[in-house]
Amino acid sequence: MFFRMIRGMLTRQTGKMLMIAFTIALGASLATAMLAVMFDVSDKVNQELKTYGANITVVPKESSVLSSLYEVEGDSNLSAAYLREDELGNIKTIFWAFNIVDFAPLVKVDAEVNGAQATVVGSWFNHHLDLPTGEQLDTGITSLRSWWEVTDGRWLDESMTGDDQKVMVGKGLAEKLGVVAGDALSIKGSEASGSYEVAGIFDAGGDEDDQLYAPLDLIQSLTGTDGKLTSIEVSALTTPDNEISRQAAKDPSKLTVAQYETWYCTAYASSICYQLQEVITDSVASPVRQVADSEGAILEKTELLMVLITILALLGSALGISNLVTASVMERGQEIGLLKAIGATDVAISGLVLCEIVVVAILGGFVGFGAGLGFAQIIGQSVFSSSIALKPMVIPLVIVLVIVVTMLGSISAIRTALRLDPVEVLHDR
Repeated sequence: MFFRMIRGMLTRQTGKMLMIAFTIALGASLATAMLAVMFDVSDKVNQELKTYGANITVVPKESSVLSSLYEVEGDSNLSAAYLREDELGNIKTIFWAFNIVDFAPLVKVDAEVNGAQATVVGSWFNHHLDLPTGEQLDTGITSLRSWWEVTDGRWLDESMTGDDQKVMVGKGLAEKLGVVAGDALSIKGSEASGSYEVAGIFDAGGDEDDQLYAPLDLIQSLTGTDGKLTSIEVSALTTPDNEISRQAAKDPSKLTVAQYETWYCTAYASSICYQLQEVITDSVASPVRQVADSEGAILEKTELLMVLITILALLGSALGISNLVTASVMERGQEIGLLKAIGATDVAISGLVLCEIVVVAILGGFVGFGAGLGFAQIIGQSVFSSSIALKPMVIPLVIVLVIVVTMLGSISAIRTALRLDPVEVLHDR
C-alpha cells in the first residue's frame, strides 16, 4: 500500500515532480562542478602561475650569509662561493621531484661588453638533461622566463649548431651599446675574451633588460667558473603555507615528530627548499616570498569563491524544493487528511512525504551529477585549457549535500502536512 501511494503520487503529479527533480539536479550540478574544480584548482592555478617564473632560489650558503649581513641581493661581488653544476640532476631526486616543473642554473658576473661594464649571465636556454633516475628533461630560461618578449631576432636554441657561441641582449643594454640582432659583440671576461653574434634582443620589463644572457658554458669559459654556479632558479608546484610550514621555515628542529613528517611530506615551499638543501652541497634555498605569498592568496580566494557559489546554489535549490513540495502537499490535502482520519500517525505522514521526495532526489541527483561533471570540464577547458580530474571525495560530498538540501527543503512541507486538520480538508474548508 505504501509503495502504491508513492507510485500514484509520481504518476498523478508528474509535472511537479519533474520540476522538483530539475531543481535538485540544478543544485547538484553546480555543487558537483564547483567541488570538482575546487579540489583540482590548486594544481591548475599553480601551473598557470608557473608561467610567471621561479618561486624558489638556491644560492651558496656563504653568499646567503653575506647578502643577509649587508642587506644586498644578487651582488656578484659578494659571491665568494659557488654551487656545483654536477649536482643539478639531484634536484629531480628529492621527495617532491614531480613538483619541480622547471629550473635553470645561473652564473652571474661582471664583464666588459664592447668596452663598457655590464652584468653577463650564463644559463641554460632549452637544455636537454639526462637525470640520475634515468628520466630525461628539457629545461631552461626559455620556459622559465616565458613572459620575455623577443623584440628583435629570436631565442637562443641549444639544439641549433652555432647557437652555443651566440648571445641575447636586454633591451636597455642593447640601446646603450647601439646593437641589434645579427651584430657582433666583444665580451671580455676575467679569463678570456671573444666576439659573439647577437641572436636576439629581449624585453623582460625588469633589471634583466640591462644584462646580457649567453649559454652557460660560454660564460663559464670566459670567467673561469667551469662547473660552478652562482645560483639556481627553481619553479615548483607548492601548497599554500600554514602555521606548521611557517614554523618549519624558521627552525624545523622545533617541530614534533608528527609535525615534521606532515611538513616534510607536504609540498610546502619551505619543505621543498629544505629538501633542495639536502641534495645541493653548501646551499641555501629560499622561496621568492612575493611569488609564494601571491600563489597562496590566489588559491585561497579562488577556493573561497567556489565554496560561496556552491552554498548559494544549494540554498537556492533548498528554497525551490521547499516551495514545490509544499505546493504538492497542499494539492494532496484531502488525501493526507483521509490518511490521518483512518489513523495514520505523524511519523507515517512524514515518512511518506520524505520517501516521495527521496525518490525524486535520486533521479535529480544522478542527472545533476552527470551535468556537473560536464560543467566542470567546460570550466577547465575555458579557464585552464585542460580537463578537470574528478577527485574521489567529490562523489560522497555531493551525495551528502543532495540529501541535506532535500531534507531542508522538505521541512516546511512536512510541517504543513502535519498541521492539516482532517475535518477541515475533508469538508473543503
